[in-house]
Amino acid sequence: MSNKPVIVFEGIEGSGKSHHINIVSKYLKKKKISFFKIREPGGSINSEKIRKLILSKKSNFNPNTDLFLYAASRSENIDLLRKFYKKKVILVDRFVDSTIAYQHYGLGVNIDLIKTINKNILSGFKINFTFLNIVNHKNMLKRLKSRKSLNRYDNFNKNFYNKVQNGFIKLSKINKTKYKIVNSNLDIKLNENLIIDKVKKLIK
Repeated sequence: MSNKPVIVFEGIEGSGKSHHINIVSKYLKKKKISFFKIREPGGSINSEKIRKLILSKKSNFNPNTDLFLYAASRSENIDLLRKFYKKKVILVDRFVDSTIAYQHYGLGVNIDLIKTINKNILSGFKINFTFLNIVNHKNMLKRLKSRKSLNRYDNFNKNFYNKVQNGFIKLSKINKTKYKIVNSNLDIKLNENLIIDKVKKLIK
C-alpha cells in the first residue's frame, strides 16, 4: 500500500461520508501530512459549473445525460488528481463507484458503457481504499431534513436509495480487501475512530 493513497468516501445521501472526509482532513492537517481533498461532482472550476447543472432542482436530465455530465465532471478533474497522484494523500468525496451505484443500479444505465467511459478517463489512476457509509432510510431522512437546502439527488424515493445502497454493497463485496463498510446508524464518534485508525494504517 502506498503511503500516499487515494482514499474514497462513498455512500448515499445522509450517510455521513462528507462528515468523515472532513474528520480525516482535520486529522491529516493536525499531523502535518500533505493531502488533497476533492468532491464529485465538483472540485475544479469547470467541474463545479457542471455540478450546479447536475444537482439543480430545475434540471430534468435522462439517465444517459446524467452519466455523461458526471463523466464530464470527472474528466475535468483528472488532470488535477494526476498532479497529486502518489505525491499527496488524496481524499475523494464520491468517485467511480458512485457512478455505477447511482447510474447503473439506481437508474438502469448500461454498466459496460459506464466502465468504458471511466476506463478512458482514469487511464491508470487507481483507488487504494474506499470507505462505504451505509444508513437506514429513517436516519437518512432525518439528516436530510436538517440540511439548509436540498438538491435534485436528495429528492428520490425510498426504492431508488435502496437500489443505490444495495449497489454499493455489491461493489464492496467484489473487492473486500479495499473496502470498509461503515454503519452510519451507529455512534458517530465510534465511526470516526474506526476510520481514523484505518487511515493511520493506510498512510504509515
